[in-house]
Amino acid sequence: MRHSGRIRPLLGWMAVIAVSAGVLAIFPSLGVSADTLFGKAAAASAMLQLPEGGMAYLQNRFRNDLAQDEPVPQPADPQRESVPPSEASAPSSLPQQDILKEENETVIPETPASPSIETIAPENRGTITEQTYTVDQSSLYIPLSAGYLKNSTSLSNQQVSALLAQPLELTLEDTDQPQVLIVHTHATESFEPFDRDFCDTSYTWRSTDNSQNVVRLGDILAQQLQQAGIGVIHDATQHDYPSYNGSYERSASTIRKWLEQYPTIKVVIDLHRDAIESPAGNLIKPVAVIDGEKTAQVMIIAGCDDGTMNMPNWDQNLRWAAALQSTAESMYPGLTRPIFFCYRKYNMDLTGGSLLIEFGSHGNTLAEASRAAMYMGKAMAKALLETKAE
Repeated sequence: MRHSGRIRPLLGWMAVIAVSAGVLAIFPSLGVSADTLFGKAAAASAMLQLPEGGMAYLQNRFRNDLAQDEPVPQPADPQRESVPPSEASAPSSLPQQDILKEENETVIPETPASPSIETIAPENRGTITEQTYTVDQSSLYIPLSAGYLKNSTSLSNQQVSALLAQPLELTLEDTDQPQVLIVHTHATESFEPFDRDFCDTSYTWRSTDNSQNVVRLGDILAQQLQQAGIGVIHDATQHDYPSYNGSYERSASTIRKWLEQYPTIKVVIDLHRDAIESPAGNLIKPVAVIDGEKTAQVMIIAGCDDGTMNMPNWDQNLRWAAALQSTAESMYPGLTRPIFFCYRKYNMDLTGGSLLIEFGSHGNTLAEASRAAMYMGKAMAKALLETKAE
């Protein structure tokens, strides 16, 4: 099942000014230098509005190797028209022919040749470093049948392994009704425009064009599920646009609306892209080579309840994450980074099949992320079909 529509609201710059003012008051207490302050302002903006957010989360931002940096939103195209709020839940806008070359073939967008570094002002020249994420000798990592889980909770590895050993509750039904919902809390997240080892740090890595941001990946993921006979709704609402504040609250409302309309929905995927930097400020580009081509690595996030989040189904989400990770890694070794199992909510309280999935980072190209979406869609379809009752 496919739904279509476009969202074209106008960006309010006053929100960015307000966020910057708030960050100026917060960051001195965190010991962050003025040189990095403005590059991190939007990251703070996103975290302050998260349902599970708060000052402790923000203070840990620069000590957490898997936390996100969110770039400042870019201005909207002045020719884009507003869409009434009543139309804001229109799902995916990318025309089907933009994805499909033939019935079963996904078109990967071409990456244009990069201009030389001399075209970038010296003060805006940054570095992109490719990295393939695996595991180290840390005791945080729990091996799955394929792939790994990084246990960033206070639960022991033995406790987590015992939870993973329980049967997977998620069971696909024999129905033509939608059973998977794909949404984007941060729909305007986009990618590095060129495959190169340097970047323009003044670029925002954000776009309201759904053919250039993570919404395109959602279309590709949905396509793979549909081809496997699994009913999908892909909602392309830009919950982070024109304002980041309240993004997760708005996406929760969208999810609840679809769950009420289609009780058959069992899986909710909030599709993002990560933003990773080294301590030196370099962009980190997570890549794996699959079928001879660079592909963005994918990270699944499964939230754990610390007793304060009202997440009754978190262990069901965890088992679904492990099943998906194991299938993806067995089919495409290197595609995934270890599952990030942590105290985060991200609307995972709404179903027993809710996951947040990061496709690459702002150092990856759209082509690399699109390949990841194609492979993950195939793996997700296989993992779901294996749960179908005979």
